[in-house]
Amino acid sequence: MATTGNDSFIAEGVAPPQRILFPPEKICMAWQQQQRVGAGLYNLGNTCFLNSVLQCLTYTPPLANYLLSREHSQSCRQQGFCMMCTMEEHVNIVLRSSARAIQPRAVVSVLTLTCLSCQAVSDSYEPFLDVPLDIQEPSSVAEALEGFVRPELLGGENGYRCSKCEELVAASKRLTIHCSSNILTVCLKRFDPFSGSKISKDVEYPEYLDLGAYTSEAPGKPLLYSLYAVLVHEGSSCQAGHYYCFVKGSNGQWYKMNDASVRLCDIKTVLRQRAYLLFYARRA
Repeated sequence: MATTGNDSFIAEGVAPPQRILFPPEKICMAWQQQQRVGAGLYNLGNTCFLNSVLQCLTYTPPLANYLLSREHSQSCRQQGFCMMCTMEEHVNIVLRSSARAIQPRAVVSVLTLTCLSCQAVSDSYEPFLDVPLDIQEPSSVAEALEGFVRPELLGGENGYRCSKCEELVAASKRLTIHCSSNILTVCLKRFDPFSGSKISKDVEYPEYLDLGAYTSEAPGKPLLYSLYAVLVHEGSSCQAGHYYCFVKGSNGQWYKMNDASVRLCDIKTVLRQRAYLLFYARRA
């Protein structure tokens, strides 16, 4: 879903989206319907990561509001497969099912890229928009964010080539959040990219996060986000283990979603996890 109109994208120096699925002025960040927690998801064979991500998306309030309205499928003109139509059906089944758990076959069945010539199957994983935080040294998300925006000095062979004078010069490089989104996904980098080994240390993360100090704009203005989902990996490496998640229902209560198991829990339990992905929603 787009968060701003085309004019705002151009003004910010960001290319406008090719298609706006839902008008930004109609986006509602709070749950429009309060109901009991939805169904769990059966593990269909090493699908615990998929199940956990699906549950985190299902309990993303603005996305759930849009999909529960079925507005997308009513206006969709996509020929053949449409992922948004598939997600719409999935979210409606999960949140309105009387069963304790369901099989997410509609989503699982469309995950592979199949060659139409030889029928060979190849799975690929594409990065998604998030804030990746290094946790080698930091013991909290706040410390990791400080490291994320800390200026880096460039010089010598690693200097900056100035676009004006075209010389290789010393410079200071700093990352900041330029355009804030309604939904913020924080990825704690727990896996070594070369060995696949896992960093299992405890990293503190808050229920409420203020990003005001990490934006391109002048600091001081609060930019508040509220935690609504946490994805956890259990195991010693990225090659093995199990995924589950914690989500905040429309009734304001927290639940542990472990494949087909759905159990009520409290915020203290949620904040004690060795999280892998943190999902935050912007507060009005």
